[in-house]
Amino acid sequence: MSRLDSLWARTAPPGPDSAPLDGDTETETVIVGAGFTGLSAALRLAERGVSCCVLEANEIGFGGSGRNVGLVNAGLWLPPDRIEAALGREKGERLVSALSEAPGQVFSLIDRHGIDCEATRTGTIHAAHSPAGQRELEERHAAWSELGAPVELLDRDEAASAIGTRAFHGGLLDRRAGTINPLGYARGLAHAAARAEGRNAGARIFAGTPVSGVSPSGTGWVVETPRGRVRADKVLLATNAYGGGLGADAVYTPIHYFQVASRPLGEAGAEIMPERQGVWDTAPVMTSVRRDRVGRLILGSMGRLAGRLSQRWADRAARRLFPALGKLEWECAWHGRIALTSDHLPRLLTPAPGLWAVMGYNGRGIGPGTVLGRWLADAALGGEPPPVPVHENGPDRLRPVRAAAFETAFRAWLTVKSI
Repeated sequence: MSRLDSLWARTAPPGPDSAPLDGDTETETVIVGAGFTGLSAALRLAERGVSCCVLEANEIGFGGSGRNVGLVNAGLWLPPDRIEAALGREKGERLVSALSEAPGQVFSLIDRHGIDCEATRTGTIHAAHSPAGQRELEERHAAWSELGAPVELLDRDEAASAIGTRAFHGGLLDRRAGTINPLGYARGLAHAAARAEGRNAGARIFAGTPVSGVSPSGTGWVVETPRGRVRADKVLLATNAYGGGLGADAVYTPIHYFQVASRPLGEAGAEIMPERQGVWDTAPVMTSVRRDRVGRLILGSMGRLAGRLSQRWADRAARRLFPALGKLEWECAWHGRIALTSDHLPRLLTPAPGLWAVMGYNGRGIGPGTVLGRWLADAALGGEPPPVPVHENGPDRLRPVRAAAFETAFRAWLTVKSI
């Protein structure tokens, strides 16, 4: 079993015991993937008294949930008016409303289950990398303000005060949002699901248990693993950018995102994001900036981790943003995968009765994963499915080509920005 090595893995409290599956078992619902989506679904089902088990190929939160930047944002990458234009008014309004409230759901779960994940609730800032970026933020501000969302448009001086740098032309502060240690949150969800009270006494979670096949059996399903089979009435696939078969890989193009964390800044970082808002910018190749509980500076951008090249990029980015800090020591670096869809909307897969999947968060895993995981659990119990597009196409033969093209472009950008 591979081990996750990120700052979050080094600093998050441990998850529950989750030994590999050994032998055959039965359950009402089996969930593939122990990330935000799968664990949110498991908690929802367990609280409703439905027997369920979670199968994770590696360890809890091994995928994007343990490699995330940790920004608990409202909505999707698309602004709300474009979501409604893409989905139609009824579906669009339902999705926008649900995901507008997503940070509140995340923080409510954190409070209710006592999850230790460095949660802050001071908002996040979408920062303008250029005058054109500020105009884009003005449009987003207008769209969210029309819906009554607590968003504030910051001018250059206000953004400089909030972030601690004059590198940005302004920003959009979203008071609904916040930051977390994302792996701490995933592990906390796992604890909550495992100890949920109900007629079936919590979800069972099996790590180190890759799924090798899913096949129909009577009115249900059989899920194959190396050391046992699970018979279930329903199967929920929750692997997002980390595969899982069942045609899920055709839904998205995988792209990478890397992060580099410094040693704690101490007093030198007192004026950098003093309220600990997380930041990401409007540049086509995005940069993210945040601090953790003990004051580490965490910088991130798109592409795979590339050794010294990534460190040189981080050195240059830190000098550009926060020149007063001087030369920083980098303590930890890691990367993960994002599931990018062609229209930046998640996808629902329902290839057969009793078989469900949702994925394609486009870099917004925490809020949408939590909300859509719960929604998927409700759909499996006979409720309305999530109001996202249904994937109906066949295999995507251009997917590897697009993934390689993105990675080449990101590496070229990283090289230029490291000079």
